Amino acid sequence: MAVILAKSKDDLPKIKSEYAAVVSKIKPDDKYFDVFISVADPYVASLIRNSPLGDTEDGGISKLIFIASIFVLLFMLLPTLNLININISRIMERSSEIGVRKAFGASGMTLVGQFIVENIILTFFGCVIGIALGFIILQVINNSDLIENMHLTINLTVLVFSLVACLVFGLLSGVYPAWRMSRLQVVTALKAQ
Repeated sequence: MAVILAKSKDDLPKIKSEYAAVVSKIKPDDKYFDVFISVADPYVASLIRNSPLGDTEDGGISKLIFIASIFVLLFMLLPTLNLININISRIMERSSEIGVRKAFGASGMTLVGQFIVENIILTFFGCVIGIALGFIILQVINNSDLIENMHLTINLTVLVFSLVACLVFGLLSGVYPAWRMSRLQVVTALKAQ
């Protein structure tokens, strides 16, 4: 195992091709082996290549991404279910308002749209607060030199995907409670308070 340092990311393809050219000239000394394989991988890829995940051509990166995606999906599903329960109780507390609006002619789709938009806005604010807290924590870690020779930043691609995922889960967690609210009968909603 060795570490190869590059001046910039643009140098990595050149380093990999030069390393591959040097390795291709090495012939194994052992008579039982006819090929010498060595690859200049980034740190995580080199760890994965030597694990059971690394039996594929890309060194197991796609398997790692797939497993991490399933983990993240399950991790996001729990808060979504919690948010559904919170939304149902919030809607039930507002049943008299729903009854009055229905009595004055508000359609079920209008009410569903309102509650879904409210839920997306609340979820978006939660996401923004989470990003701000993450940024503050990264700055604290960077300024404390807790991890030597490492500077942590927020990746814009991950940030965009997390915002989209947050909005999607906000939408999904608001659909069922809004649908349940739209089926509420006017008389039942007005009697609830």
